[in-house]
Amino acid sequence: MQKKEWYLEYEIQKNRPGLLGDISSLLGMLEINIITINGVDEGRRGMLLLARSDEQIARLESILSTMDTIQMTKLREPKLRDRLAVRHGRYIQRDADDKKTFRFIRDELGLLVDFMAELYKQEGHKLIGIRGMPRVGKTESIVAASVCANKKWLFVSSTLLKQTIRNQLIQDEYNENNLFILDGVVSTRQASEKHWQLVREIMRMPAVKVIEHPDVFVENTEYSLDDFDYIIELRHHPDEEITYEMVPKNNMFGGSDFGDFDF
Repeated sequence: MQKKEWYLEYEIQKNRPGLLGDISSLLGMLEINIITINGVDEGRRGMLLLARSDEQIARLESILSTMDTIQMTKLREPKLRDRLAVRHGRYIQRDADDKKTFRFIRDELGLLVDFMAELYKQEGHKLIGIRGMPRVGKTESIVAASVCANKKWLFVSSTLLKQTIRNQLIQDEYNENNLFILDGVVSTRQASEKHWQLVREIMRMPAVKVIEHPDVFVENTEYSLDDFDYIIELRHHPDEEITYEMVPKNNMFGGSDFGDFDF
């Protein structure tokens, strides 16, 4: 039988020397392998395990539930957040009301890049929005994650180097493995009808699309936040408020007030 991965997380109730060794010995006796182990929160430890059968995990769960030194909090097939928590030693914050919204601060750029790279690696259509104030690191994180995921990235609209607004793609850019990056503010303020024809074409492709300023984007288009698979919020500090200048509605096709790249 093929071995299967599991995620175990427990909270330490009575910390004493040798506690981790006892749990490791128990896993060894049950013939369950430890892939990775790390602290994932204050007083909590997470493990990625490899087991041969569900029966091994059931026996492990039964034994751990009798221990008074720890309280088991999770024992399940690992989710992306579990893997990243073990890898980085902390959990990604998720909005309590909107489960598809994830929050990061600038000091967590490494974790953010790793998270986005794992999303990029998944096949098929994926629409990701990223909110944040200017110069917080949104575009740089998107590009860094695409490098980690070995994806070619294409700016459909952006202000990273100079204002960029694409009106068409060349033949080899129509690739489902490419990553398409749009800036919602640039597209809604400066773009032409040809640009929006290209945007709609890209949105229909089974590829990964990342849109900066998704709130501005949906306010001025036929798309909605429900169309997004993930929303990422990036702040300089946890209490920073993300605000936008008002973008005039129905001004999607107005000309630019300054030079831009018009492909």
